[in-house]
Amino acid sequence: MGGLSPEGRGHLAMLCFSALVAGSFSLGSMVANEIAPAALNAVRFGIAAVVIGVAAAATTGIPRAALRAPWRYLLLGGLFAAYFVLMFEGLKTAPPVSAAAVFTLTPVLSAVAGWLLLRQVTTPRMALALAVGAGGALWVIFRADWAALWAFRIGQGEIVYFWGCVAHAIYTPLVRRLNRGEPAVVFTLGMLVAGCLLLTLYGWGDLRATDWATLPPIVWIGLLYVSICASAMTFVLLQFATLRLPSAKVMAYTYLTPTWVIGWEIALGNGAPGGLVLVGIAMTVVALVMLLETPARRR
Repeated sequence: MGGLSPEGRGHLAMLCFSALVAGSFSLGSMVANEIAPAALNAVRFGIAAVVIGVAAAATTGIPRAALRAPWRYLLLGGLFAAYFVLMFEGLKTAPPVSAAAVFTLTPVLSAVAGWLLLRQVTTPRMALALAVGAGGALWVIFRADWAALWAFRIGQGEIVYFWGCVAHAIYTPLVRRLNRGEPAVVFTLGMLVAGCLLLTLYGWGDLRATDWATLPPIVWIGLLYVSICASAMTFVLLQFATLRLPSAKVMAYTYLTPTWVIGWEIALGNGAPGGLVLVGIAMTVVALVMLLETPARRR
């Protein structure tokens, strides 16, 4: 990454982010009905905080200045905690494909939040790229099946998860608004600790009621993955990219998530998509190329 510009590093970080996040949909749907979302995510934030805390101590350290205005971490931690709890609540009833379709709304929501909070302007070219990416992502997640697309119905799970995506979209520009020069790993640690505290308070009843010793192995596998890969690593990647890219560009990478999900499906033995799905994959790539070439007016 040494030869890349700051914006280039941000794009590379989001490429990795989208691949890691995709695993949450596959594994999340497998564990959503095995454990209460608040209990799962409280432990998840705790494990991720330990991992990031060790990383921060070994690299940048934790400067005293990072402890200023702790309300920032509570706000950000609350937003991301809400996103994950609502995601797992939604996955109790929403099929992963439908949830992924809802997730593709996040870039547009983030562009709106970016304008409201930071006055970041989404140019016509960027808006076109977002539209192309959204169309491609939908084509991919519905596996090029027009009948499946037109038969899509909004269920309770999808509605619940939509509000989680709203929280996610607000979180992205707020990171840039509230960061006061803290390194990404330190800022992430503050958010994780705050999120863990809030989730522990909110889900204390679920934490005590969960019989941890009898949970099936898939829950522990999913918990470790979402804690380390889809939490600790992605939080740092997201914060790193948000400080270098406009919010709309950051969240545009969610359009790649359905493509990565298909990769997860293949890896889990659920089969490869048909040839027409490659059209959607190509559309998401075109959208990303357009975003790479889009000059941001306000950063």
